[in-house]
Amino acid sequence: MNTLRKTLLTGLAALSLGGAMLGAQAQSQTTDGHPKAQLTPEQRQARHAEFAARHAQKRAERVAKLHDELRITPAQESAWNSFVASMKPAQHAGGRHGDRAAMANLTAPERAQKMIERQKQRTAFMEQRLAALNSFYSVLSPDQKKVFDEKAARMQSRFGRHGGHGGWQHRGQERGDTARG
Repeated sequence: MNTLRKTLLTGLAALSLGGAMLGAQAQSQTTDGHPKAQLTPEQRQARHAEFAARHAQKRAERVAKLHDELRITPAQESAWNSFVASMKPAQHAGGRHGDRAAMANLTAPERAQKMIERQKQRTAFMEQRLAALNSFYSVLSPDQKKVFDEKAARMQSRFGRHGGHGGWQHRGQERGDTARG
């Protein structure tokens, strides 16, 4: 009987000590566990603006590099500018993920209809990009087309299969590119 009592008391002591340690750990990780949890909305907005500026700068560098690799002539400059403008990342209405609260209040058929509408908008946007690409491609010389096709093939193999977006202006041009941005 004495052995049973000692075993029970030891087990209860271990459980209570373990519970106290878990409680202390959970308490210490509530707000300071994640760096973004301590940011004010203004700080978050500033970090987002900083990220957007860095992204735009890197995109501009990649566009300039492709411009130089293609050796765009002054006669081709107008078509190039239209092409580059069409390739800018799409601006998402209502934020990147849309209005989640509004979507949550819709019925299943209404949500499905919204998704179809968004897909139609994406298709229209891609058709505009294709028109600009065709206009630009038509003014390229055979050598320029070869360079451009090579770059496009790399971009499509890198981003096309994985649902990525942006292509050559989004992340580096070559598979072995380690300086991602």
